[in-house]
Amino acid sequence: MRIAVTGAGGFVGRHVLNELARRDVDVVATTRTAHARQQVLPKLRWVELDLTRPPANSYELLGKPDVLLHLAWGGLPNYRSLHHFEIELPSHYAFLSSLVRQGLLAMVVTGTCFEYGMQSGPLAASRDTHPDNPYGLAKDCLRKQLQSLQRTQPFNLTWARLFYFYGEGQGEKSLWSQLQRAVGEGATVFNMSGGEQLRDYLPVSEVARQLVEIALGDNDRGVTNICSGRPVSVRSLVEGWIAEHGWNIELNLGFYPYPDYEPMAFWGEP
Repeated sequence: MRIAVTGAGGFVGRHVLNELARRDVDVVATTRTAHARQQVLPKLRWVELDLTRPPANSYELLGKPDVLLHLAWGGLPNYRSLHHFEIELPSHYAFLSSLVRQGLLAMVVTGTCFEYGMQSGPLAASRDTHPDNPYGLAKDCLRKQLQSLQRTQPFNLTWARLFYFYGEGQGEKSLWSQLQRAVGEGATVFNMSGGEQLRDYLPVSEVARQLVEIALGDNDRGVTNICSGRPVSVRSLVEGWIAEHGWNIELNLGFYPYPDYEPMAFWGEP
């Protein structure tokens, strides 16, 4: 079996490649430039491909994969940027639809919990979407476009909505990375919000495992949540990290306001 992975050099992508290395599959990973290749693994081949200007023979260039695991997306973590639906949305639909028309039979595309918008409580994959920021709107529109494409050009599609995740290699603006940096710099206090918001968190290694299981198994699930199904407060999460690693640092709760682009309490239903 052959699987192609876009966004393979990103945070989730690197962990997905590590998970795929444990499986008996051929992997083709895309990168915009040759110097961005970060991992050398058995049965892994890198292909230079710019999703905003893909070649006409992209499917052949990717080795005619059995399934595409589409992780790529630019402009993050600026969720409110119009870039998401002005640039990312048309580029990604043009790329994915062209692969289908060239012969791709299955794809797993990562969505986001922001597609649900400001809805609170447990969120089932069947829940209506009401995106409240440009990033969530663009992802939700891409899903609908691909589902419309299925009606005239049948292919397997799983839309995997990611909730929150953490782990090694995460972006420097993430909570996990900021805490690690503060500890490394010898800080005795860590500034954060009040921490009472409830979220759904998974280690990125588990996110990668679930994505790979879907890609290599039942990859025609429609919409599904990649989540723990367990609400946890941000404060409890951070306190758990500190206890687990034995770090000596105090939390300065309430230093930052709560984000205005997400509700106070929401989590996924697996």
